[in-house]
Amino acid sequence: MPLTSTERVTGASPVTAGKGGAVTVLVTGGAGYIGAHIVRTLQDAGTAVVVADDLSTGVAARVPDVPMLRADLSDRGTVPALAAFMTRHDVDAVVHMSGLKRADESVAQPVRYYQQNVGQTANVLLAMEAAAVRGLVFSSSAAVYGETTAAPVRECDATRPVNPYGATKLACEDLLRWAAAAGRVDVIALRYFNVAGADRPELADTSRINLLSILVARLRAGLPPVVYGDDYPTPDGTCVRDYVHVQDLADAHILALRRTTAAGFRVFNIGTGTGTSVLEMVAALGTASGCRVEPVRAPRRPGDPAFVVASAEAFARATGWSPRRTVDDMVRSTLASVAASSSGGSGA
Repeated sequence: MPLTSTERVTGASPVTAGKGGAVTVLVTGGAGYIGAHIVRTLQDAGTAVVVADDLSTGVAARVPDVPMLRADLSDRGTVPALAAFMTRHDVDAVVHMSGLKRADESVAQPVRYYQQNVGQTANVLLAMEAAAVRGLVFSSSAAVYGETTAAPVRECDATRPVNPYGATKLACEDLLRWAAAAGRVDVIALRYFNVAGADRPELADTSRINLLSILVARLRAGLPPVVYGDDYPTPDGTCVRDYVHVQDLADAHILALRRTTAAGFRVFNIGTGTGTSVLEMVAALGTASGCRVEPVRAPRRPGDPAFVVASAEAFARATGWSPRRTVDDMVRSTLASVAASSSGGSGA
């Protein structure tokens, strides 16, 4: 069945023109935190989904009923298998999520980050060409902006990454832009800001990479939150970020997929336009949990910009998307998901 309207994304037309009217989407990294939310949202909308994931950080139990190719997409030798997988499942479009994403780790391991993030993107493009698939939604990042004086930052603002992770995302965008200019692919790149929350317990973030998941893990372990740097040029001295609920982000991918046909190359921010500092997030966690949360101060981490907040007006104009969930919703859903997992409910 083609993608139809859902309670989350309304007024829908099909994702793209599929074989015989049906639509199948490949999600690379689809067993990951964000990827699994996208998979479930596509399924809820009546779209067939397949996944490619090496399960280095992904959890197969998040997508138990989805055909999966387990492979390292950074390995050039994987391209024929990925192309055959796409052909076998009549894939019409790709959401490319897989890759490494820790800014601090990228500073210590820049070669690995380029090999993985840029290498995977190049190999996905090669496989798409071999399988005659054109539509691609790419998982980019606000990290491409680095330190910015713009408030909020727009897609046309300067890109000056301050860590290798952001630089690899920008390099991937450049590669995709050139591939689109050569007529090989139609791309919509989504620059995610900080993703948090969970739509259901089994899809919760278990990575301990993102701020909120780290804070919740420490709270449950009886440990104080650690604030890295309190001398930034921000109102309370801690880093300010734009947090977007993972389900709002997943909904954005549905809308982006509908616009990949003849897209060429387009890039959009996905955020809320509202900044939240680390200390404000700590306070929100204390309120939602009913616990006294006193942070411990630590030195700045390398590669952390002070202030990054999105303007998502361009994507809103193009698609009608708007975020519906707040930081408090993100905190509450994360706490509920962790509690459900700990009590023996569905968990990853």
